[in-house]
Amino acid sequence: MKTDLDTLLQSYAFDGLLVVGAGDHNPAMMYLTGGGHFTGELIKKCGAPPLLFCRMMERDEAAKTGLPTKLIDDYKPIELLKQAGGDVLKATVMRYQKMLADCGLSTGRVTVYGRTELGAMFTVLNEVQAAMPGLTFVGETGNTMLMEAQLTKDTSEAARIRKMGQITTAVVGQVADFLTSHKVQDEVLVKADGQPLTLGEVKSRINLWLAERGAENPEGTIFAIGRDSGVPHSSGNPADLLRLGQTIVFDIYPCEGGGGYFYDFTRTWCLGYAPDEAWKLYEDVLSIYNQITSELKVNAPYKAYQQRTCELFEGLGHPTVKSNPATQDGYIHSLGHGVGLNIHERPWSGVSAGEADRLVPGAVFTIEPGLYYPDRGLGVRLENTVWVNPEGGFEIMADYPMELVLPVKKE
Repeated sequence: MKTDLDTLLQSYAFDGLLVVGAGDHNPAMMYLTGGGHFTGELIKKCGAPPLLFCRMMERDEAAKTGLPTKLIDDYKPIELLKQAGGDVLKATVMRYQKMLADCGLSTGRVTVYGRTELGAMFTVLNEVQAAMPGLTFVGETGNTMLMEAQLTKDTSEAARIRKMGQITTAVVGQVADFLTSHKVQDEVLVKADGQPLTLGEVKSRINLWLAERGAENPEGTIFAIGRDSGVPHSSGNPADLLRLGQTIVFDIYPCEGGGGYFYDFTRTWCLGYAPDEAWKLYEDVLSIYNQITSELKVNAPYKAYQQRTCELFEGLGHPTVKSNPATQDGYIHSLGHGVGLNIHERPWSGVSAGEADRLVPGAVFTIEPGLYYPDRGLGVRLENTVWVNPEGGFEIMADYPMELVLPVKKE
C-alpha cells in the first residue's frame, strides 16, 4: 500500500522517486496523486512527503490532489532559457536540477516512473544525470517497487474496484439483453431491417454503455466467436455474425474515467443452444473454477493454484502448460493476475510469480480458468475478480450468472 512507500524505498535502496507525465491514464501518477487534469513531475525523497510540480494554468487541478504543490513557473523558465543560450534541453536540465535539489535529492539513487514521450525523457534524464554526477536514475523492470506497493489495496481502493465491477456487470447484462432481443434467421441474429447483427456493432454498444456510466475502455474488449473464441486474446472479428450454437468468449476489462482502477470479467455464451462439445468444455471449466475458489486460503502462494489448475485439467484429459508449455490447445495460460490501476499487475500466478505473489489481505486478483480448441471452433473461459478482505475472507467483487446459453427468438 501507499503507506508502505518509504519502507519499500529503503528496502530497494532508493533515496527517492520521480514520476513524470499526466495525472490521468498514467498509473504511477494516478497512484500517488489520485489523478487529475494536469501534467508535470512528482518528486519524493525517502522519508519526506511528495512534491507535485505543475504549470500555472493547471495549479487548481493539481491542488485537488491534496499534495504539496509547486509551480514550474516559479523556476522562471524564460530566464533559464536565456541562461542556456536558447538551448531548450539545457534549460530543462537546469530546471530539473533545481527541482531535485529543492526536494533534497542532489545525490543518491532515484527510481523513475510515468508515461511520457520516451525519447525526450530519456535524453533529459541522461543530461540531468551528467550534470549531477552524484545522482543516479534507475529504471526498473518486471516486479518494480511500485508494483509491490500496489499488490495490496486499502478499503477505499477496493471500493472503487467494486464499483467498476458493478458498472461492468451492468453493461454485461445490457449486452445479454441486447443479443436476446434480436430475432433469428438462418441461425444468425438479425436486426429489425433483416440485416445480420455483427460483432462490431455489439462492441460499439459496449463502449457507449460504458461511457454512459462514466467508465472507459482503453484496452478494448474481447468478444470473439467460433474459432476466435479458441484463441484466448483474440479480440474477435468486427465483421463476424452472431451465429447460434457457437461459443462466444466475452472478456471485458474497463476502467474508471481518466484511467483509474480497472475491473476484469469474462463469461462464455452460446446463443440459442450449446452443442455437446461446448457443454462439456463449459462444465469442465466451471468445475475447475468452483474447485479452485473453494480451496483459496489467505497468504497462500498464488502460483500454487496455477499448478493445481493444471493438475485438475489434466485429470479431465486436457493438455496444459504444465506438461507442455508450448501447447496451443487445452489450458494454455495462467490462472489469473492482480487488478488495479493496471489491468495486469501483481500478484502473478504464472511463470513470473515470485515468493511475494501471495493472496494476502488487500490483494485483488482474478480467477479465470479456460479451455481452448480453435481447430474445433471452441473456447470457454469464466472469470471473476476477487478481493482478499482485511479479515482474510475472499469476496467476489461483482456477482453475475455463469449460464452458458442465452435464449433467442426464432421466427
